[in-house]
Amino acid sequence: MNKCFLIGRLTKNPELTKTTNDISVAKFTLAINRPYKDDKGNEQADFLPVIVWRTQAENCAKYLSKGKMCAVIGSIQNRNYEDKDGNKRNVTEIIAENVEFLSPKEDTEKAPSKEAKQTTLDDLKPLEDDSQLPF
Repeated sequence: MNKCFLIGRLTKNPELTKTTNDISVAKFTLAINRPYKDDKGNEQADFLPVIVWRTQAENCAKYLSKGKMCAVIGSIQNRNYEDKDGNKRNVTEIIAENVEFLSPKEDTEKAPSKEAKQTTLDDLKPLEDDSQLPF
């Protein structure tokens, strides 16, 4: 059985292209943290290329961007090719069956705008009586 489940962050924005048959394909790299640190205490990560097809590829290109977290369910695929210098290359890629967006729609929505007034303790008013309490 060839099935993998990955959670990580995008290293750059997805690249959306079309095949000659007008099928959408998106490519991005997922940085996946390892559960341990090296001898110097630095976190380790693997960088895995992900390929997504059709409507899901279009959605990835539309809603994912560098730094966003996502989960990928898919299979591992190896392929060989010859580069422009005639060297044989081997590539391991994740072919996504399902991509779940794990980051909020817009992280900036949660951040207060510069014009928004911050509430301070001086702004708070005492309650008139206990009937106003929600519990």
